[in-house]
Amino acid sequence: MKKISREIVNQAMTYEAYRQLTDELLAQGKTTGGNHSEAMIHYTQLNVARMNRLDKTTRLLESAKEQLQNTRRPMIWLTLTEAWCGDAAQVIPVLQKMADANELVELRLILRDEHPDIMDTFLTNGGRSIPKVILLDAQSLDVLGTWGPRPAEVQEMVMAAKADLEALADKEAKKKRYQELTAAAQKWYAKDKTRSIQEEFLAAVGESVGVNAPEKAK
Repeated sequence: MKKISREIVNQAMTYEAYRQLTDELLAQGKTTGGNHSEAMIHYTQLNVARMNRLDKTTRLLESAKEQLQNTRRPMIWLTLTEAWCGDAAQVIPVLQKMADANELVELRLILRDEHPDIMDTFLTNGGRSIPKVILLDAQSLDVLGTWGPRPAEVQEMVMAAKADLEALADKEAKKKRYQELTAAAQKWYAKDKTRSIQEEFLAAVGESVGVNAPEKAK
């Protein structure tokens, strides 16, 4: 059984602290991680706007509320993230809304690039994809399960684009394909209105703790 050290959990940020850190770094012309390029700063600024919007607009599905209320195991949802990551900006505000619906659950955030050992234990198809949620028993810190980095449909889009990018030699062509992926993913998230994040994440939680996941709406 994998465990996360108590020291790591104690040092992990709340969502509020993560938002504050992001704002402070942007004020200095920086973001999280080691790349403070103009592009990374721009992505981070976009993500702040996305998180602000989701903080205001996210509504939990009734089935999600029911499952969360029936989940009586104290848990910590330890999430690897970076402020420049577009998927993280779409996912983390929703995780916070779900954590708020159960007093036994805490959301805690750690930065991927500051914890490579943890990230490398929870790779996705061999990659350091984020956000990655590690579901922990709050007392023992045993790893109960994981979820991430994104809903299945977006993951399929990303994997298809990755194959395209590997086949492209031209730098500008790669840039264009990446921009197409980013635009398509953000359009998908907007249309989905957090439904898939709630359903798929809670399916992972349910599998980990033995509580039925919400049924997908037809």
